[in-house]
Amino acid sequence: MDVKNLTTKGLETREKLLCAAEKVFGSKGYYEASIVNITQEANVAHGTFYNYFPTKKDIFDELILKFNRELRLIIKEEMKGISSYEEAQRRGFQAFFRWVKDRPNLYNIVQQAVVVDDNLYRWYYAKLANGFLKSLSAGMEAGEFKRLDKETIAYCLMSIGQFLGMRWGYWEEKDVPEDVFEAAMSLIFEGLRKR
Repeated sequence: MDVKNLTTKGLETREKLLCAAEKVFGSKGYYEASIVNITQEANVAHGTFYNYFPTKKDIFDELILKFNRELRLIIKEEMKGISSYEEAQRRGFQAFFRWVKDRPNLYNIVQQAVVVDDNLYRWYYAKLANGFLKSLSAGMEAGEFKRLDKETIAYCLMSIGQFLGMRWGYWEEKDVPEDVFEAAMSLIFEGLRKR
């Protein structure tokens, strides 16, 4: 559906459905969730759902696409105007950890994608990796980082973020402790920093 053709009320209803789907998929899981659960959570008529999304899978896909855009934008905004590539990466990690803690349903939904739609799951992480690749390339060109295989480093950085985010933000619903954050940053930047 082309959202450009929706009225203000239509956009609001679509957003209500997306917010409801985030809650329902986040708490029940994709396979246990139903369109009825989503429409009840959104407080809209069952048939209204189909005006915006043909299937449950379509709204799930839209959530993944939306989350990816939002997360990349949040990280980009956090890194904006930072002259040091190292400091920009640190800020990006902090933004990600806040996102995981503040939006646990989103994090859960992204993890479900591996069994719901492996191609979508791969796309999600490839888009994130692309952001790391750009930043790593710029850091290497500026002489701040060693010249290493960028894709390998990007996926290593995402793994560190993924599991620290899961450990603290998702499982514990807490901020990543400062000493944990600094240990991870030390591991990353002692390995990346050009001497």
